Amino acid sequence: MSELGPVDRLRRSGEERFHQGGAALDFNLRSFWQWSASDLVSNTLRGLLAEYIVAQALGVANDGIREEWAPYDLRTPEGIAVEVKSAAYIQSWHQERLSTISFLCPKTRAWDPQTGFYEDEARRQARVYVFALLAHEEQATLNPLDLDQWEFYVVPTVVLDARKRSQHSITLPSLKALPLHGVPVGFEGIAEAVARAAGEEARD
Repeated sequence: MSELGPVDRLRRSGEERFHQGGAALDFNLRSFWQWSASDLVSNTLRGLLAEYIVAQALGVANDGIREEWAPYDLRTPEGIAVEVKSAAYIQSWHQERLSTISFLCPKTRAWDPQTGFYEDEARRQARVYVFALLAHEEQATLNPLDLDQWEFYVVPTVVLDARKRSQHSITLPSLKALPLHGVPVGFEGIAEAVARAAGEEARD
């Protein structure tokens, strides 16, 4: 059997129907999305939602589709590689108290889907990190689709690499203590903050 290259990825509408024996069935792809992706507070879906929100802010969400195995999450029209990490005070499960906020940001070995091999060196693959915090603290009114409930901390990778503390994660207090990058921006400020952070990274 010859080697298989990457499968072509198509952007779908949601209207595509399941079928069997050449006949369309009475459920479609949108119904699968509704079934599998409606809990926006869950860790997995919240992370994807945060990535989508940032992609919208950067103007890269409306063409193509998300790359599951890319070494970083997003690339801006200017070519800036961006990694998005998310956290929230409120979870889907029962909580005794609000969650303590910490973002994982470890160095990784990039995997190339064209070759199937990992890079030898572990490093942060993106030039800029966006730490997306669903900052709302009232469960009854929590709504991840309300962008006023989010905060976004935009940090150049060189700043993370230079930290003397943990290289695996960063807490919210540590984020807030970063000079120049400890003040969050709203949705409308993400694109400018990413461009500014990438410029700082280039100067260093």
